[in-house]
Amino acid sequence: MIKEIKFTDNAIKQINYLLSKKEKGSFFRIAIKGGGCSGFQYNFSVDTGKENDDIQYNNILIDKTSADLLKGSEVDFVKELIGEQFRISNPQSKSSCGCGVSFSL
Repeated sequence: MIKEIKFTDNAIKQINYLLSKKEKGSFFRIAIKGGGCSGFQYNFSVDTGKENDDIQYNNILIDKTSADLLKGSEVDFVKELIGEQFRISNPQSKSSCGCGVSFSL
């Protein structure tokens, strides 16, 4: 399932950089949570343990429900004048808010 999500080189480099500063054996977790101004929002965190429904790709974990909602997406890391952030291009989202953090399906 996670193979249907593309990670750019910039995203992989940033994930590896962030994890290099954390406890050995840590994972970068991507999840979709309810909330935000459009109904759903992306959540990025560092986790030290796997859950039963997690799908793993190298040092990245995504729970099955979030992976289904991210199918066909591209995860990138961008640096702009207003700051740096992970950006997800999700073909399943119908709209997103101005900040790009929340979206609707």
